[in-house]
Amino acid sequence: MSLQARAVGGRILTGPFRALAALFAVAALLILYRLATGLGQVTAMNDGYPWGLWIAFDVVTGTALACGGYAVALLAYILNKGKYHPLVRPAILTSALGYTLAGMGVGLDVGRWWSVWRVPLFFWHWNFDSVLLEVALCIMSYMFVLWIELSPAFLEKMEQLGIPSLSRFAARTKPIVERYLLWLIALGILLPTMHQSSLGALMLIAGPRLHPLWNTGWLPLLFLLSCIGMGYAAVVFEAVMSSWVFKAEPERAMLAGLGSAIVPFGVIYVWLRFYDLAARGQLGALFALDLYSLLALAELGLVMLAVFILLSDARRQRLGMLFRAAVLFMAAGSLYRFDTYLVAFRPGDQWSYFPSVTELLITLGLVAGEIMAYIVIVKVFPILTLEKRHAAYHH
Repeated sequence: MSLQARAVGGRILTGPFRALAALFAVAALLILYRLATGLGQVTAMNDGYPWGLWIAFDVVTGTALACGGYAVALLAYILNKGKYHPLVRPAILTSALGYTLAGMGVGLDVGRWWSVWRVPLFFWHWNFDSVLLEVALCIMSYMFVLWIELSPAFLEKMEQLGIPSLSRFAARTKPIVERYLLWLIALGILLPTMHQSSLGALMLIAGPRLHPLWNTGWLPLLFLLSCIGMGYAAVVFEAVMSSWVFKAEPERAMLAGLGSAIVPFGVIYVWLRFYDLAARGQLGALFALDLYSLLALAELGLVMLAVFILLSDARRQRLGMLFRAAVLFMAAGSLYRFDTYLVAFRPGDQWSYFPSVTELLITLGLVAGEIMAYIVIVKVFPILTLEKRHAAYHH
């Protein structure tokens, strides 16, 4: 099987693509309304819950699901597992799109959005003791790093178009990108390590307002461990979905290898959760069978079920089982983040929060836009290394 990345090709304006475009158009109109009228008119957030769906999902959960580029880079470059290199481009693409969505989520959540341009210029006013500042700077920086890492695919396409001016530009630019690619990769590993752990550290300031099942000094490490496992799971999910949608054959051996890479992170995560709860005397709360107990048990149960599936080499060789395990791990990590930032955060009985219809539609539309961008890029640019199963399939 050829490992050469290539454009998938085929029609872009399909029926599903138009449906996604409609969702994105609705979200775009609602975003304009939000920017014109303020947060209070479109969200259910309040003084007790100043962060809502846009932070909990678009940023905290979205960036963890978008850690595929980070996780695969750890394998391909740090652990020198060169066999995973064909997965780097699709992993970086999903990461770049996910972090772009997170950047938009941060922008939507800023009250005085028209003053955002002041932040990078007036750096002497920064609060260097703020974890939130570090998270924001790292997320935005990593977003740009990811698109630069992906730029060789765009430059290759320029060379193939046969337009002299674009070919010359690509020929001049590619050596520059390749010369500094090693430093970009190093930065692309450092930045997620910093801000993913900091997303956990950020909730330490909640103190007693965070339920004891989640309020632990291990939050930074738990967020980091789970995001790496979620990154591998997201790459498996994307690869299997792409193979089904484009009627192609994925690299089964590499995906099975990623499945095995999820296992140690899942095992350490579960062990650390139980150890921490036991050390803090909260095991009783874990089995209290109230809402918080059931949610925590669901998190742990989903991880353990994913690990059980992936422990067997025979199950890892089956795309369906790999896909199920990946979905389970992604769901577990997402639930853990939602619980930490929203459900287990208790500012007081006088406060409550549930996302408004506008918040839900904007988030749904942004996700639709992310999927649209993925479809366009993989069909036009050399990203995937899929091989067609049968000549009868045409896309």
